Amino acid sequence: MNHVIIGNGPAGVIAAETLRRHAPKDSIVLVGDEPEPPYSRMAIPYLLRGNIGEEGTYLRKDKQHFSNLGITLKTAHATAIDTKGAKVVLADKTTLGYDRLLIATGSTPNRPPIPGIDSPKVLPCWTLADARRIIALAKPGAKVVQMGAGFIGCIILEALAKRGVELTVVEMGDRMVPRMMTPGAGALIKSWCEKHGVRVLTGASVTAIAAAGNTLSCTLSDGKTLAADLIIAATGVKPNIGFLSGSGIKCEQGILVDTHLQSSAPGVFAAGDVAQALNFSTGKQEVNAIQPVAAEQARLAALNMLGKAATTTGYLSMNVLNTLGLIAASFGQWQGVAGGEHVEIRDDAAFKYLRLEFKGDHLIGATSLGLTEHVGVIRGLIQGRVSLGMWKQKLLENPARIMEAYLARAQAAS
Repeated sequence: MNHVIIGNGPAGVIAAETLRRHAPKDSIVLVGDEPEPPYSRMAIPYLLRGNIGEEGTYLRKDKQHFSNLGITLKTAHATAIDTKGAKVVLADKTTLGYDRLLIATGSTPNRPPIPGIDSPKVLPCWTLADARRIIALAKPGAKVVQMGAGFIGCIILEALAKRGVELTVVEMGDRMVPRMMTPGAGALIKSWCEKHGVRVLTGASVTAIAAAGNTLSCTLSDGKTLAADLIIAATGVKPNIGFLSGSGIKCEQGILVDTHLQSSAPGVFAAGDVAQALNFSTGKQEVNAIQPVAAEQARLAALNMLGKAATTTGYLSMNVLNTLGLIAASFGQWQGVAGGEHVEIRDDAAFKYLRLEFKGDHLIGATSLGLTEHVGVIRGLIQGRVSLGMWKQKLLENPARIMEAYLARAQAAS
């Protein structure tokens, strides 16, 4: 059987290795459109800090790893999928035929329509090529403006701060990390960043960028201006599905897939940031763009490409973020649901925060800050759909007893 995988990030690599493990004689072609070996974007901040070199970002350190497995690496850009002819069309007009196809093309950075955004000193932080240019410009003392304080933005800002730049973060939301943190937690992260020398402007946006000699000038939504030697555009990402137009593969936010990770086109699967798959909490098809989910989807997709009928019960939304040493996490339906109950405790001085969301006597979501010992317990209660019984009321009175609740319910179930 002939397998083609588009996208050589973590999902693509794991899928290729899973295919090889179970099908030693099948043909496997792994396509990536960057010149470097398969690497992890999540390792780029460590490169910016100087903790690793470029080779440290590579997903597999042995240069012969893929050839030893009989996996063909191909550098090419896919421009279209011919699902009727079972072919991938490449930028040079050549094609790759397939029996099974996995689309693992990940995400691509959003590029907001801001005048001056195309300046060579306005960069995303997404590829190794971006990282090289950032390293050249983000010297100690350089003035850096970062647009966006979402999940990716917070990872980038830590790396920039470690480089000794004069950093200002501009976030249009009313708090930092608004898509994974409650107002209380987001406000504490902002205070933490400011305590560590990062200027954070929330409820603001960059409306224009202009050259000002050797530097740039950013105009903000309130009319104020900021000087910058470098501007980082961390304004979110979106699934890389534009090349699927006309393919017949059904897409909404991402590629719609079933519980086998198969798309609407026979023999075509998707995994990772590009897959709109079953959400454990909501029962809806949603994009869950985190690396652990991508890895599991890749493994299951590969098994299904081989006809092994592996299914998923859905993927739990879970984000864990380290911002300048402060660990934040959100799980499941952290925003809560209509008719649900919640409890929140916070210690601003200690930068500790915990909020629990309930539906009936089940924990359905949570947000924590500075409380890493609770991460596994919270996930277990949500993903296990554990009935809390009398422990719900105890948690509403004191959510810090979450570990006791978990142990008590586990003992009752045994």
